[in-house]
Amino acid sequence: MSGNKEEEDPRIHGIKTKIRVVPDFPKKGIMFQDITTVLLDPKAFKDTIDLFVERYRDKNISVVAGIEARGFLFGPPIALAIGAKFVPLRKPKKLPGETIFEEYELEYGNDRLEMHIGAVEAGDRALVVDDLIATGGTLCAAINLLERVGAEVVECACVIELPELKGRQRLKGKPLCMLVEYR
Repeated sequence: MSGNKEEEDPRIHGIKTKIRVVPDFPKKGIMFQDITTVLLDPKAFKDTIDLFVERYRDKNISVVAGIEARGFLFGPPIALAIGAKFVPLRKPKKLPGETIFEEYELEYGNDRLEMHIGAVEAGDRALVVDDLIATGGTLCAAINLLERVGAEVVECACVIELPELKGRQRLKGKPLCMLVEYR
C-alpha cells in the first residue's frame, strides 16, 4: 500500500490478479483498468475495503467523499466501517436540491463535480475515494470542492494508480494511498 513502508500485504497481490485490463477501451490506445472483476470476487472486494478501513479507522475521518461512479462502490462500505458519513460527488445535474460545484479540465473539454450544499461542513476531516487516479484532474477538483466549504482533506484513496500520468502531482500536496500501481 502506497505510503506504507511495510512489506506488501499479500491481499494486494490477490486484488491485483482480479483487475482485468481491457485493451483499446474506451478508445484505441487505452489500457482500461476494469475493477468490476474485483467486485465479482467477494474475497478480493472485501480485502480492498478492509485494507482501506485498516488505514483510516483511527484517523478521525468524519466524511468519505466518493467520486462518481466507481468511488460510489468503495466509499460507502469504508464510511460505514469507520463511522463516517458518505457524500457522493456527482456529475452535473444528478443531485436534487441546491449544490455547489467545481469545474475541471478533461483531455477534450471540461466537466464538473457537484455535491449538496451542507453535506460537508467546515472542520470535517475528509477522505476522497475513487477507483483510479490517472491525470489527477477529478481528484484535484474533489479536493478543491471540499476545501472550499472548509473541510480538511486528509488523504485521497484509490485502488489503482497510473503513475506515468503523474496525477499524484496535481493533488495539492495531499497524500495518496493506492493499492495497485499499473505501469
